Amino acid sequence: MTYAAGVDIGSTQSKAVIIDEEGNIVATSLDDTGANVIQAAEKVFQQALKAANLREEEVDYVIGTGYGRYRVTFGNDQITEISCHARGAVKMFPDTRTVIDMGGQDTKAISVSAEGEIVDFCMNDKCAAGTGRFLGAAAQALDLKLDDLGVTALQAEKPVRISTTCTVFAESEVLSWLGKGKKLPDILWGVHQSIASRSMALLRRVGIEDKITFTGGVTRNVAMVKALEDRLETKLNVGEEAHYMGALGAALFALDHILNSRKPVSEVA
Repeated sequence: MTYAAGVDIGSTQSKAVIIDEEGNIVATSLDDTGANVIQAAEKVFQQALKAANLREEEVDYVIGTGYGRYRVTFGNDQITEISCHARGAVKMFPDTRTVIDMGGQDTKAISVSAEGEIVDFCMNDKCAAGTGRFLGAAAQALDLKLDDLGVTALQAEKPVRISTTCTVFAESEVLSWLGKGKKLPDILWGVHQSIASRSMALLRRVGIEDKITFTGGVTRNVAMVKALEDRLETKLNVGEEAHYMGALGAALFALDHILNSRKPVSEVA
C-alpha cells in the first residue's frame, strides 16, 4: 500500500494528514504550533503515524505547507497553503468554486477551477482584524474560552456594531461595550459580524461563485459559520475535515508526485 502525507504548520496550530493511494484519509493529527515550529511539525506527523499504525518509512512522500512549511525538515517538498486549501476543498466538495480560509493570523479568499487549480486569490495582508486572532482578542477581553464564543454569540438579541479595524484595539472596544451594559452575546455577535463583513470584502475581490467552501480552524466556530452564511445568503460547505484542509491538499499533491513518478517519462511529459 502507498501512503502520502501533508503537514500544515499554521501560526496557531499544526495539522498532519496521511492518505492512501486512493486519496482516502487514514489518519489526522492536530496540535498547537507553539514556539518550536520544527518540533511541532515532527510531533503532529508522529501522532498521525501512530494513529495510522504506520512507520515513517512507509510514507512515500511528505509535503509541508502553511507559514512554517520550510520548517517541516523531514518533508520532501513545500507548497503554499493557498494551493493546498484549494486542492483539499475540491477533494472534499467537488462543486467548490470559492474557498474562504480563516486561520489564526490571516483570512484568504480563493477562486478555484473544477480541477482545484487557483484562478485568483487575495488575503488580508494589512492586519488580523478579520481572523481568528480577532476572536482571540475578544475572548481574552471577556475572559471566555475560544470554544465558548460561537455558542454564546448565537444567543444575541441586539448585536452591537464593532467599529475598530485593528485587533490591538478590539479588546478596548469590547470592554467599552461591556461597560455600557451591553449583554455578552450581543457584543460577541457584533464581533462575528465584523469579521464576516471583512471576509466579504475579500471574497468580492476574487468573485463569489457557488459553491463556497469554508476551511481553517475558525470553521469550528458555529457563530462564524452563521455570520458568513447570513452575509452570503447561502449555505457554506463545512465538513469535519475543514480544519485539516490545508494538510489534506498537501497530502494530495504528495500523492500526485508518487503516482507521476511511476508513469513512463513520455506519459508524464
